[in-house]
Amino acid sequence: MTATARDTAGINLSDLGFWSLPPGERTAAFARLRERERPAFFPELKLPFIRNGPGYYALTRHADVVEASRTPEVFSSEPCSNSIADLPRYMARYFGSMINMDDPRHAKIRRIVSRAFTPRILAKLETDLQATATRIVDDLLARGPADFVTEVAARLPVQVICDMMGIPERARPMVYERTNTILGIGDPEYTGGKDFNRDGITRIGVLYGLLMAMTAGYELNHLAMKLARRRRREPGDDLVSALVTANVDGETLTDQEIGSFFILLVVAGNETTRNAMSHGLKLFTDNPGQRALLMEDFDGRAPGAVEEIVRLATPVIQFRRTVTREHVMNGQRYKPGDKVLLFYNSANRDGAVFEDPDAFDITRSPNPHVAFGGPGPHFCLGANLARREITVMFRELFTRVPGIRASGEPDLLYSNFINGIKHLPCTF
Repeated sequence: MTATARDTAGINLSDLGFWSLPPGERTAAFARLRERERPAFFPELKLPFIRNGPGYYALTRHADVVEASRTPEVFSSEPCSNSIADLPRYMARYFGSMINMDDPRHAKIRRIVSRAFTPRILAKLETDLQATATRIVDDLLARGPADFVTEVAARLPVQVICDMMGIPERARPMVYERTNTILGIGDPEYTGGKDFNRDGITRIGVLYGLLMAMTAGYELNHLAMKLARRRRREPGDDLVSALVTANVDGETLTDQEIGSFFILLVVAGNETTRNAMSHGLKLFTDNPGQRALLMEDFDGRAPGAVEEIVRLATPVIQFRRTVTREHVMNGQRYKPGDKVLLFYNSANRDGAVFEDPDAFDITRSPNPHVAFGGPGPHFCLGANLARREITVMFRELFTRVPGIRASGEPDLLYSNFINGIKHLPCTF
């Protein structure tokens, strides 16, 4: 049965209170939105000092998200893909990385970055990844039951990325804290702002979070640019050295582009792995049969388990696209300037594509989830790194700490962008 506007009238994805609802209620709301004949339109949340638009169409079906991802000439990533409102220029300077670009600029930076991942860099990355996972589990065994997020999941990606980039040890606590600030826009725990509404985040909280994120972006950008300038004089064996010397058809990255790429790498790399691992422990705790199945043949079943964890976790809830020309999709006519939001979390539970979509099934095949972005030029550049990190960490945990499990409910991040877990108690 097709849902009507009346059937979904109580749903407002722009209401910040919606994102503090229990996950089950939000999942049910998106299921109703997928049943609509056409995508729903939601007015934008009005924020002071931010250039707001009239609203956006919510693409909630898997087919629509895939088509929009495959058609970047119609559904553009410019001027902004990681914010519903257009970012002011002073923020775009730090967050205007290649995810906010279309080809040919996007293709240029992606080619140069890809060229920098040399076999030597990748071999060192694999060694550092295993060593870091081993050290994290050593510390967990010495400490005992703890917060899985802060003691395990959040440590791995930041350490690996900082090792890869050659970030000095003294700067790594700052990188971790600023990453939390950027990911936690609107959440008082990470931005340090006052909780103006105990039932959820508020417009004031979001604005304060944006200001904090801008400051954090400046500091991370400055750190990477400073390191890039040093590596131009004194090259090393790290990724920054490779980035400053990478050359594709005579084109290289500027220090500013390296700074923006570092923010993208540390924020996106942290968010995907950290939250996927945290959701993964909860999924395996709630589904012990799936964990037993994994351990019967870890190497054979780990790839499927990782894809299923990432599908259900969907660390990035949505990205924005801006329509460039007249276009009809799913019965809806779009005009130039229209905004659409690609809701990956909804697409990944679309019953038209996934049988029993809310079930955790590590043998699910095929599993065409869009948690790393839909097919097209913006498919996540770090997807394979994230997969490898999740695999190595769970192998280390489940073989050395076989009794580990979540011992409470996750403390969720207040966000309409990141499906984050701030804290998750674990025991073993």
